[in-house]
Amino acid sequence: MALPLSTACEEGLVTDSAAPHHEDGAMPSGGELIEPGRALALADFTPPAISAGERLLRFAYRLGIPGSTLSGPFRKPGKPRILATVQNPLAGSRVAGTALRAGHFLVHGVKAPIAQVDFAGVARMAPPLERAVHSFAWLADLEASAAREQAAPVAERVLATWLAANPKPPGKPGKGPAWSLANAGTRELNWLVHAPLILSGPDKAHRAKVLAALEETARWLDKNVSRAEDLLAEVAGWCGIVAAGLLLPDGKARRLFGEAGLIKALGELVGDDGGVLSRSPLGQIEAIALIVRLRACYHALRQDPPAALEAILAMLVPPLLALTHGDGSLGSWQGAWAIDGDEIAALIEASGVRTRPLRDVRQWGYQRVVAKQSILQFDAAPPPLAKHARTGCASTLAFEFSHGGHRLVVNCGGSGCAGGLMPVRLEQGLRATAAHSTLVLDDANSTAVLINGAIGTGVSEVEVDRRTLTGDKGQGAATRLEASHNGYEARYGLTHRRILILRDDGTELRGEDLLVPGGKKGKNGKVGFAIRFHLGPNIEVRLSDDGQGAGLALPDGSLWQFRSGGGQITLEESLWADGQGRPQPVQQLVLQGLVSRGGGNFAWLLKKMG
Repeated sequence: MALPLSTACEEGLVTDSAAPHHEDGAMPSGGELIEPGRALALADFTPPAISAGERLLRFAYRLGIPGSTLSGPFRKPGKPRILATVQNPLAGSRVAGTALRAGHFLVHGVKAPIAQVDFAGVARMAPPLERAVHSFAWLADLEASAAREQAAPVAERVLATWLAANPKPPGKPGKGPAWSLANAGTRELNWLVHAPLILSGPDKAHRAKVLAALEETARWLDKNVSRAEDLLAEVAGWCGIVAAGLLLPDGKARRLFGEAGLIKALGELVGDDGGVLSRSPLGQIEAIALIVRLRACYHALRQDPPAALEAILAMLVPPLLALTHGDGSLGSWQGAWAIDGDEIAALIEASGVRTRPLRDVRQWGYQRVVAKQSILQFDAAPPPLAKHARTGCASTLAFEFSHGGHRLVVNCGGSGCAGGLMPVRLEQGLRATAAHSTLVLDDANSTAVLINGAIGTGVSEVEVDRRTLTGDKGQGAATRLEASHNGYEARYGLTHRRILILRDDGTELRGEDLLVPGGKKGKNGKVGFAIRFHLGPNIEVRLSDDGQGAGLALPDGSLWQFRSGGGQITLEESLWADGQGRPQPVQQLVLQGLVSRGGGNFAWLLKKMG
């Protein structure tokens, strides 16, 4: 076996005692312990500064006094109407919009005939279709596919069918998928942003029903926003309230009430480095999209959004960029898939935030190393707390690695889009430790994976150390990441520690996985282990004659070599969720065997040839 990376650095590399700079210039010393309770400290944001009179108005609205009474106590309520036309900042999918005009919802590659959809929610649909239908996210797709004159009749027909199936809001959330806070808040926002599509027809009765539904939904959100299923759903609810306060008559009190609640909810959702508590890029994208659409509502009225809202948006973008590869597409973490770079770029463009990716998103939990054309992403934190997880994954100490826009090592990803072409039955398996490029003991998850996106006990703390390695001439030669987790300690008495060293030229990634006894004395016996390296799409693999390595031919013609320090490598089938959430067959290299309960170490190397 090759000399362990934990005891020596090869080819003249020596450890630099200085830890790396954070983005803010701070210099942490040694390792940093990340626990789930501290990993995502709540950011403290205050509501916008308002006058004493506006504070009184907000307080009265919170007590339940109608906005029309507060706006003009001695006059009739304002006539139902939309006060301004919003310019949609985020274009939808033209392909999905064309499918809508042809009579189908198209979600992650699956067509669902509109005529067969149960809008009342009695017959449950696949989760992605359910979200798209009841949040009315499809309005953006329809708008992107044709001129308003062609798209509006389709939108009005679908909305009329939905309103007939949902004539009035229930008493409280949870009465069917249409009335989750996430769907109801996003629906109110989408109705207001895309009002020309649903209110431009000649039918006055339809127009009156839509305006009444807008007001009823806003009142329902006012009463129930505090009952949201999670923090991100609460943010969606507050966004719907603020949008209604801006664009519906007599809405000033509702807007003041909503802004205070929204800023507070965002402060609880977003950690110190800008990452959402679910640790999911999908949650990060949703939070950015909600704020971008809400900001467009302010702009429609020529008003500036609260400064705190712009500040939070500026915080949300850099962590998301930290999980992009060289082609701009997203890494597959916490339920996400390899969302296309064009989609991510459009979202960032709409946000108006111009920034660089964070390399050390320590509180959100992801490390990023860029070396020439190579990008390394490393999950160095516990999974999210159970109350925040929507698609919680047992991915601690997994990594992804790409070079020149081509992915070499990936995670399967895609649990968040299960129900499209990705089968629902695979959802739990895609969240398992084995679906990620890391070490697995005894085919068990490092953190328990439960149903409905929830997670249980397992990894509770992770220790992280990042530093620079220098060569003989004092020049920077590599970045070294070391992290360990305790997810297997209670069951097997072993701590998993992983060391990754990426050379600055991006042509060599050295790794070592160590199993260290948790107590003073190691336990007797052995336990099975497997170190999995899920390979990117379109990579041709050939195992070496000695069974301890493999050659990897990338689509661009470059050749990489994988070597293990000891133990046999096998080649197995795997799958990977592509940019549209569709399953693609890939392969995985697996180093497996039995390891003593007293511990062990396994070194490996991934190197570009020529």
